Amino acid sequence: MTRQAQIDELLSIMARLRDPEGGCPWDLEQTFRTILPFTLEEAYEVAEAIEQGDLQALRDELGDLLLQVVFHARMAEEQGGFDFFDVVRSICDKMVRRHPHVFGETDLGDSAAVHASWERIKAEERAEKGELAVPESVLAGVAQALPALVRAEKLQRRAARVGFDWDAIEGVVDKVREELEECQETLAEHADPTDRVHEVGDLLFSCVNLARHMGVDAEQALRAANHRFEHRFGEVEAALREQGLTPAREQREEMERQWTLAKGRET
Repeated sequence: MTRQAQIDELLSIMARLRDPEGGCPWDLEQTFRTILPFTLEEAYEVAEAIEQGDLQALRDELGDLLLQVVFHARMAEEQGGFDFFDVVRSICDKMVRRHPHVFGETDLGDSAAVHASWERIKAEERAEKGELAVPESVLAGVAQALPALVRAEKLQRRAARVGFDWDAIEGVVDKVREELEECQETLAEHADPTDRVHEVGDLLFSCVNLARHMGVDAEQALRAANHRFEHRFGEVEAALREQGLTPAREQREEMERQWTLAKGRET
């Protein structure tokens, strides 16, 4: 089977699933909004496969993510908007347009120049679409739907491009301490719950800033921390089972002991 035939088969499968005459009832009920959570989930599963270094899983998860693209394109086609090949044409045109140093005569010496050119071209594209009724903000174009940690880092990087950034990491560390102290102040009984939300948010934002200055991706760091927590707690549960115990408040001391042992085995 040719590669074109494989693409055609995938498109035919989705068309069949969405066929009002004999299609899948679940698929027929879906809309862009109801499918969105699945699209985001598949993207995260791609990320997990990459983090685990599992090529087999990555192949499968990329297939699942591709299906989401095909699903959205099919629904748009049904509404007379666009189809899958319009999506392909759009991204092909965009990649050629945004890489003049590859597909044109422009000479860009390094990745920093490439990045600056990319952002300039994006701004020009938005202007052509009439999206810039007022002067464009430095922070324009950072999608609201991004995970909060990812969006925080992107906002900080945008501001840093125009010099709104700490000159040295020591200032960022001091800021984290300052935000932690302000969080502690909201622990008082009379504290406004809204203030607690704001101060915790400021603390998290400053931690993302610290990660950025340390050259660490905050989202990946937290994902890795989640994995470590799951692994260690799994070892705690296994150790308790060997003693005929189950996780419970009354086993707190033993759970902490086993946690320390599990952490020590990692190092």
